[in-house]
Amino acid sequence: MKNTIQNAPDKSIILLHACAHNPTGVDPTQEQWKELAALLKQKQHFPFFDCAYQGFASGDLAKDAWAVRYFIEQGFELCIAQSFAKNLGLYSERTGCFHFVTGAGKDAEKNIGRISSQLAILQRSEISNPPAYGARIASTILNDEALFREWEENLREMSGRIITMRKELRSKLEAMGTPGKWNHITEQIGMFSFTGLSEKQVLELRSEAHVYMTKNGRISMAGLNTNNIDYFAKAVDKVVRKTQQETANL
Repeated sequence: MKNTIQNAPDKSIILLHACAHNPTGVDPTQEQWKELAALLKQKQHFPFFDCAYQGFASGDLAKDAWAVRYFIEQGFELCIAQSFAKNLGLYSERTGCFHFVTGAGKDAEKNIGRISSQLAILQRSEISNPPAYGARIASTILNDEALFREWEENLREMSGRIITMRKELRSKLEAMGTPGKWNHITEQIGMFSFTGLSEKQVLELRSEAHVYMTKNGRISMAGLNTNNIDYFAKAVDKVVRKTQQETANL
């Protein structure tokens, strides 16, 4: 990642996931974020944060926003595309918010006006008048202290459940002696996990067990629950063992 940023042309726009990286489930540490910020500043890059899973990485909204806030503290001008589709359960409404953080200085107010006018023009040409229903739900929750606290608690509960499912899945695979190492399941965070399954194994899971995931082996951990995790783990175990046997017979 650092090599890519270093080798990109100066003043490039660099897309960063604020937390709970999709699809890998692997986030930089705070120290690594600091290294990335220093490198972006050195190259005069423009950070563009994708913030779609705030609250799902750690269960804490503030902790999951650490990278964004650190970059702002370092004086970056940057953009943030923030989605409430997942963490507020507004999937159909696709509600979100776009933030543009400008640099400080004597022209800051003028720059805000210029940027706002350009964003208004873009919004008008792209989507004009989006449905207000989802935005009003988000606004109501974000501006009501009691509802906001309840939402924070809901996020902690959802995040905790996903962490529990990660532990359960790893435990079941290891208990069955499923070939391979499965520690990556609990080392990753957020809604998604790279299982390490091959495309062939994924397609076999689909046809033989009606278990569906992307061809690169990515699964949504939120799709696992106490009713289906045994079935899923046994299906994975079966297809991994079959692949191992086929390889041994070559």
